[in-house]
Amino acid sequence: MKSMEVELKSNMEMTRREGVEEHQEGSRALETRRLPPWAKQITLRGVVASIVIGVIYSIVAMKLNLTTGLTPQLNVSAGLLAFVFIRSWTKLLNKAGISTVPFTRQENTMIQTSAVACYSIAVGGGFGSYLLGLNKKTYELAGVNSEGNSPGSYKEPGLGWMTAYLFIVCFVGLFVLIPLRKIMIIDYELTYPTGTATAVLINGFHTREDKMSKEQVRGFMKLFSLSFLWGFFQWFYAGKDSCGFKQFPTFGLQAWRQTFYFDFSMTYVGTGMICSHLVNLSLLLGAVLSWGMMWPLIDNLKGDWFPRNLPEESMQGLNGYKVFLSISLIFGDGLYNFIKVLWVTLVSIHGRLKYKSPPGAV
Repeated sequence: MKSMEVELKSNMEMTRREGVEEHQEGSRALETRRLPPWAKQITLRGVVASIVIGVIYSIVAMKLNLTTGLTPQLNVSAGLLAFVFIRSWTKLLNKAGISTVPFTRQENTMIQTSAVACYSIAVGGGFGSYLLGLNKKTYELAGVNSEGNSPGSYKEPGLGWMTAYLFIVCFVGLFVLIPLRKIMIIDYELTYPTGTATAVLINGFHTREDKMSKEQVRGFMKLFSLSFLWGFFQWFYAGKDSCGFKQFPTFGLQAWRQTFYFDFSMTYVGTGMICSHLVNLSLLLGAVLSWGMMWPLIDNLKGDWFPRNLPEESMQGLNGYKVFLSISLIFGDGLYNFIKVLWVTLVSIHGRLKYKSPPGAV
């Protein structure tokens, strides 16, 4: 009797789940039938939201790129921020008695894609690495008489040539990605983790019965408010660059002189949460080896390895060792990984072609 009761309850639960799934599929099918053409998905509010989110993310990406050299993927968070932005805007208009067009998955995806493209220009365009370093001031800091620093080899930033350069840099990728899309995604059915995660997240936001998406939105609003209020609180105790919470001597004054301090920045805390622990540990190891050991030892050799009277930012002094030693490590590891990935890809493609070729074919 008890087993029949348990079985009856399990069947009722399965029926309830199937009903919920059918209701969700029905609502999605109904929404799909009512979808307007793609041109109407590009709305004025979507363009405004894309510009606002893109500008915010460009500032965040530039700050991270200029300070840590890392820029995490913000695709998923861009989709979340687009949903929060438009949903809050439509709710305010509805409360004011103004009717609005329904906010769909497609419009959310358009806003997310445009915002990501906006901050990707700031990262891929070289603003945080080389583009702004082509000016005359950097040329003079590197040493006018330095070997390899040819006279007149600088370019002042200008809106005209930088716009043309960014158009070339950003659109060249289209000609590379289109054939790769057919080979990698369609033919070999390779997964695209970031795009898949973003699509699942956006679908969850626009499903009424999805409690997980609601919890994610609530968590986003709570942590966003906490980070904003904490930054506003720090502003009252901020003066110069080394004042207040910006350079708090957590490990003592001697470690503070070697730039080992904590600045209580929620930006870096969030970046550390997104990045893998392997990346974080590698960065910590590099910081200890360089700023804790190598740079102080090289600085003690001032007068032997490089002249004493050089300014701190001169590339002929300690700063040159910092830059070129770091670049050599990054370039060496990057070249190894490039060769490794290229070899594995070629072997995989050769194996698939060999498997698909008919027997007896030459």
